[in-house]
Amino acid sequence: MSIYKSLKQECYTANMLLPKLDLVVYTFGNVSAVDREKGVFAIKPSGVPYEELKVEDMVIVDFDNNVIEGKMRPSSDTKTHAFLYKHWENIGGICHTHSTCAVAWAQAQMDIPIFGTTHADHLTVDIPCAPPMSDSLIQGDYEHNTGQQILDCFASKGLRPDEVEMVLIGNHGPFAWGKNAAKAVYNSKVLEEIARMAYLTLQINPNAPRLKDALIKKHFERKHGKDAYYGQGC
Repeated sequence: MSIYKSLKQECYTANMLLPKLDLVVYTFGNVSAVDREKGVFAIKPSGVPYEELKVEDMVIVDFDNNVIEGKMRPSSDTKTHAFLYKHWENIGGICHTHSTCAVAWAQAQMDIPIFGTTHADHLTVDIPCAPPMSDSLIQGDYEHNTGQQILDCFASKGLRPDEVEMVLIGNHGPFAWGKNAAKAVYNSKVLEEIARMAYLTLQINPNAPRLKDALIKKHFERKHGKDAYYGQGC
């Protein structure tokens, strides 16, 4: 029995949520789950239809992109996942999709403005969009450099990955992360819905105002922090 059985199960379960949540079509997208103690992560194999996936198909990779266990080739985005795990030591899962509305904003090369309380329930700033990758980086180690692209975007905007758990890559699509793979998928779905709401908002009123600071603070803090009162608590 594989010592990575539970990690593979976590990864498989999270990946199978993507088609259920309408976040992917065909073989688009991938989710990974990390085991920090073992220094590895599990990720979906490349190009395998979701309906054909099995738990044992998940590929175990270390942070230097070496396949530790698995018969299939890991996702083509594996180097991006590895880069983020290596540099952001507190994240436990990563999700990448090509969901329609999030991709539309990425293709428009625009941050998603914070228009409403649904957005503020999850973060207090616009969802950032990293600039398109330079030609020199595209011609280099592309997937590795995608991770660098995300880090550079966060550094330039003064953002922290524990505060903003999602990003758009200009002309590409969304990445999201969280404390585990399930939370990464949750954040991917939230990102897609916020992207759709923002798009519709601008269709109704191209001059729609941003959410005012008092409402941003109220909605974020009622779900997060020491005085949060949303839900049932521990």
